[in-house]
Amino acid sequence: QVQLVESGGGVVQAGGSLRLSCAASGRTFSSYVMGWFRQAPGKEREFVAVINWSGSNAYYADSVKGRFTISRDNAKNTVYLQMNSLKPEDTAVYYCAARIRGGWTTQVSDYHYWGQGTQVTVSS
Repeated sequence: QVQLVESGGGVVQAGGSLRLSCAASGRTFSSYVMGWFRQAPGKEREFVAVINWSGSNAYYADSVKGRFTISRDNAKNTVYLQMNSLKPEDTAVYYCAARIRGGWTTQVSDYHYWGQGTQVTVSS
């Protein structure tokens, strides 16, 4: 069983920054593919970013490319999402997810464990 706990959400003005963290349980965190997803009211959950087990490769949704950065610290069992130049359309509940086997993917259904989510609200 893997438990994921997100933190760092909040309210920020457009153009501002936030850093989300996701702390994971489990002794094999360094082998997991980790992803960030978000869900706005009335919309489906969508992919934001994914990072491979070592942190050497990352992939982003076009909507956040150049503004968001995903990273991980395997010694701390934590994955981060640095969000800069935030826009009102980034407002959503942000979830981290763990894929404990298989390669990296952008599909919601491919992830095995999910956190409870953290709210990010960007005001205009």
